Parts: sequence; C-alpha cells; structure tokens
Amino acid sequence: MENTTLVYMTVGSKAEAVAIGNEIVSHRLAACVNIIDRMNSIYHWDGELQFDSEVVMIAKTLSSKVPELTEIVKANHSADCPCIVSIPITGGNPAFLDWIAREVKK
Repeated sequence: MENTTLVYMTVGSKAEAVAIGNEIVSHRLAACVNIIDRMNSIYHWDGELQFDSEVVMIAKTLSSKVPELTEIVKANHSADCPCIVSIPITGGNPAFLDWIAREVKK
C-alpha cells in the first residue's frame, strides 16, 4: 500500500481555504481537507516581526500526490511563499487509511 500523508497549509482567509480545498478534493489530490479558521501566527517576514490571523488547512492524501497538490496550492494561493509541508502518516485506523487511498486513486 502506498504511504499516506498529511499536508499542512496556511492561507489568509476562510474563502481562500474553501476555494483551494475544493480544487484539491475535486481533482482527487486529497480524500479530505480540514479547514480550521482563525489561527494566530507570529513570525518574521522581510525583517519585521509579524502577527497575523490565518486559516489552517490539513489535507489527507497519498505521498505520490504531494507534488501536484503543492503546485495547485501555489497556483491558487495569495502569498508569494505559502506554507505547504507534508507529514508522513506512520499509523492509525487501517480502515480510514484505506479510505484515503481509495478516494485519491479514483
């Protein structure tokens, strides 16, 4: 069985998250995208300390789909350097992991 992965992303608004999530799932690049609204982030950007409200997206997918998923997110994201990181899933409910694989492979 192919490895499953979570892809953690942040975007600037819920509307942007919904649009990107719809694109990802409709193209079968992920079985599911969770959207968590109103996360606060503190970071340095362009030499300045930033404090922003962001929206978290977590996609459940197969590792082979991460490059294409990343390109779709970058093409539809409002930031020049969007946060997109993949985290391998090393265990969990086998039935759920099988569901991810079936949905992405359709």
